[in-house]
Amino acid sequence: MSQTPNHRTEQPRGPVAFSTALRGRRHRRVLAASVLGLSLLVAACNPAAQQAPAPAEEEGGIDFAAAPTGALAISGYNPSDDVAQARADHAESQLADVDIKLDTTSFDTQKFAAQAASGDVPDLIRADRNLIATLADQELIMPIDECYAAKGVQPREYFYPATIDDVTYDGAVYGVPEFFQPSALLVNTRVLDEAGVGLDEVSTADPAAMVSLAERLSEVDGGTPKRLGFDADLPGSAAMWMVLRGGKVQEADGRPALDSPENVATLTWMKELMDAQGGYPAIKSFKDSQDVFGEENPYSADEVAIGTWAQWYVNVLSDYAEDIELAAVPITDATGQPFAMAGGSAFAIPAAAANPAAACAWAVSVTSQEAWMAAGDARAATVEEEDAINTGLFTGSPVADQAVREAHVGDSGSEQFDQVISTYYDVLANPRTRGASAVGEQIGNDLENAVIVTLSDESTPEEALAEAQASSMRAWEQSRAGS
Repeated sequence: MSQTPNHRTEQPRGPVAFSTALRGRRHRRVLAASVLGLSLLVAACNPAAQQAPAPAEEEGGIDFAAAPTGALAISGYNPSDDVAQARADHAESQLADVDIKLDTTSFDTQKFAAQAASGDVPDLIRADRNLIATLADQELIMPIDECYAAKGVQPREYFYPATIDDVTYDGAVYGVPEFFQPSALLVNTRVLDEAGVGLDEVSTADPAAMVSLAERLSEVDGGTPKRLGFDADLPGSAAMWMVLRGGKVQEADGRPALDSPENVATLTWMKELMDAQGGYPAIKSFKDSQDVFGEENPYSADEVAIGTWAQWYVNVLSDYAEDIELAAVPITDATGQPFAMAGGSAFAIPAAAANPAAACAWAVSVTSQEAWMAAGDARAATVEEEDAINTGLFTGSPVADQAVREAHVGDSGSEQFDQVISTYYDVLANPRTRGASAVGEQIGNDLENAVIVTLSDESTPEEALAEAQASSMRAWEQSRAGS
């Protein structure tokens, strides 16, 4: 339900899936022209954006330890399902003297830039974690280390360190992570059995072997794919594959690093993988036609043999457990080490927030173990009512993950789904992050475009990544971090 995918946008579908994730994955923009850098630069240069501190700051500092009171405006949090509602209810119960107002629309960078320019911002925002460093670089959100300290939270102990790395800028923490959706390979064992392929042959450790296996398992009729042997989720998971293969999309300080030899090799592999199954344009058209959430989903209809999916899709497939034959295989590096790329949303406090103390209290409360346990209880009730499978919650906190798992995730009655669920929990032992960057969104957009033009035969990997690097570097040089 309200769980943020590692590389797909979230929204709930029925009891457990995400409709916006479909739009993010299946109808991804061909060229995502980033306006964030310009919008935020304009906002940051606007006197109203730079000279509108929170009232508490004018009085000599924010007392994050004080009992929260007053009005609290939150933007981007939508309690539209059992998990989100249970957490919102818990947070509200902890802030009895606070008048909470929710703007449930998704975070919009241009809208926020305009709000910051006028000095009229919400007290708390919920945004994708890859935006946090950009907002911090433009001084539009505040560091919250003192918020954590006041609430007795050690962020790198309570949350997965990789998620904290996502929201750290210039040595300070700027966000409260929410969700960590790991990816794994979901394998259609019915297709494998028909092809005489063993599950032990499915491994990401050897890139060339994956291309050969994809070609062996795919079905292409007259240039039109009928079945994908291996859906690597491209361009969506491109950054993950690059980090997995020893590359990186940015340096430790956030500087773009798109055109490295390792990334060129990985993009070359992506091209070979797509070409082995009919080519990217044909594959994209085929994937756009799939009934991802319905009865004729790719696993029920045998339209895929192996697919790269974040954990949330297990919830979708659990509705059709009797129609599919499924197993999960961890994504591993060349040494066989399981790999999970951090991704998800985070809460951040705007620099000009009127009530930062209440914003801190709400953000910490809604991501607390108690809130997640309330959400786990609500999910368990939904699962029982609908006679469904409880696939667990992937919260961003190993403490909360384990507590919910122990309380509610057990023998589902389906051996195949028990194996799948367990695999997703197992890969959390080795979380990685692409890192935080002042131009993170621009890097992501430039990488996506480089992948698309390469897979579409419009450019070579070297040329596409060089152009992407140049574009991201222009944005970097205009940022505070890069100036």
